[in-house]
Amino acid sequence: MSVRQIRLLGDPVLREEAEEVVAYGDDLRALVRDMFETMYHEEGIGLAAPQIGIGRRVIVIDLRREDHDDEPMALVNPRLTWTSSETAKQTEGCLSIPGLEEVVERPAKVRVEAHDPEGVRIDLLAEDLLARALQHEIDHLDGVLFFDRVSALKRRMLLKKWKKLEKEAEKEA
Repeated sequence: MSVRQIRLLGDPVLREEAEEVVAYGDDLRALVRDMFETMYHEEGIGLAAPQIGIGRRVIVIDLRREDHDDEPMALVNPRLTWTSSETAKQTEGCLSIPGLEEVVERPAKVRVEAHDPEGVRIDLLAEDLLARALQHEIDHLDGVLFFDRVSALKRRMLLKKWKKLEKEAEKEA
């Protein structure tokens, strides 16, 4: 197992649509282990394979850092099959855009179909933070970032702040 480098805003892999996983086995299990280790190292609650430069449809989520009882999960080829008309607003951040957060409105409940790393089919109904995390990570698989889900004005403000953070990081380096 190893901690992988998180790809940051500006890396093209974050804007590409990830490819379906077709082979289950040791390589996929190793990827999932590395994703969990990387997510824990970065103190996140979710991670998508493109965030570590792997253009495959794989996500991991562990909400226990947020005092949730949900077990850690790895989902392969996840897809939303239903979203509620009820929505919820909550602040989101992203390991690929450190230092930026914004309130994002998303469906409050979702149904997701996926497979586990062994190829076993999973059908899951989620709400609250789990629903939000699933949507956020599945967005990554489609090349969508959380600030794409806010108004154009807020997005411009976030990008301006990001450029300022990048300049500050360059000065420190």
